[in-house]
Amino acid sequence: MAKLIENEGIGLDVVSLGELYTALSAGFPAERIEMNGNAKSHEEINYAVKNKVGRIIVDHPDELKIIEKAAKDNNRIQKILIRVAPGVDAHTHKYISTGQTDSKFGMPFEVSENSMLVKAIKYAMSSENLDLRGLHFHVGSQLFDPDDHVKSLEKIIEVMKELKEKINFTTHELNFGGGFGAVINPSVPSVKSETFTEPMMKLLHENCKKYNLEIPRAVIEPGRWIISEAGITLYKVENIKELPKMTYIAVDGGMADNPRFALYQAEYEAVAVKDPAAPAYDRDGGTHVNIVGKCCESGDILIDGAKIMKLEAGDIIAIYNSGAYTFSMSSTYNKLQRPAVIFVENGNAKLVVERQSLEDIIRGDLL
Repeated sequence: MAKLIENEGIGLDVVSLGELYTALSAGFPAERIEMNGNAKSHEEINYAVKNKVGRIIVDHPDELKIIEKAAKDNNRIQKILIRVAPGVDAHTHKYISTGQTDSKFGMPFEVSENSMLVKAIKYAMSSENLDLRGLHFHVGSQLFDPDDHVKSLEKIIEVMKELKEKINFTTHELNFGGGFGAVINPSVPSVKSETFTEPMMKLLHENCKKYNLEIPRAVIEPGRWIISEAGITLYKVENIKELPKMTYIAVDGGMADNPRFALYQAEYEAVAVKDPAAPAYDRDGGTHVNIVGKCCESGDILIDGAKIMKLEAGDIIAIYNSGAYTFSMSSTYNKLQRPAVIFVENGNAKLVVERQSLEDIIRGDLL
């Protein structure tokens, strides 16, 4: 994936040592990587600085001294952005809302002499080894209209104005984050990126001109929006349990390879591979159909209320739009093996991740 993203000329956002190591191992250009995350370890920061990542997104003031020391030890100047929490409660599930005032991400918006944000900016500005380029914000995920982004940007431009007036800080770069909604049904038109970027860029230009501010370089992080529709997960039906008011379609995977429903009730749609266009089966005037996994949890659900044709054991079903936050969140819960990953383009298939073997499951375990 990192190599594919590199070839497309896109930047890469990483949030852990493992993700950064993976990207660098693939030869991804370090200058196009930004290191994000709310709880970066010393090891992660040192590794990022040593390998010359393009930006480190500072989430907590304590990170500044660690980045500064690492930069000094490596005889370089590290470019950074400071993540702020705009105080907007996005219209999405609370577990994927990140921009509210009490969020675990970013620094509160307060611009006063003793505020966390102002102290952090002053410290960065005074450092010889830190190059503070600007600000970063992210309001949440799976948003389908730009209202929350625009509200956040309005507040941020006000803060940019205050920071310029009070401490003479100029915001050269502004990262809008992402969160652009990904549709669950491929027959439904995707939300266009312009739905978000056009009103935000219009507001940015107008208000920067009004306040006599430099128009910063704008960056977006539309990861899920790009990759979600590209992914399809295939499952084999193991059995079908028909109860009076409920039908369970049990498959050979589940929350171990896709925990998103269990975490925040993510929605998906599925079809039978043998007849994707077939109408949904209506048993005896209607029944609720759940596609469930094989884990030992009642919450191991992939789709709650699936609309799908009548199936039999052995059938293959496809769950659409599962390219984002599925395989990357997979686990070996109940010692289930992680599935293989295959890239398909123009009728050609290529194995890119091998199915986990039984030997892989216990590798590292010691008696």
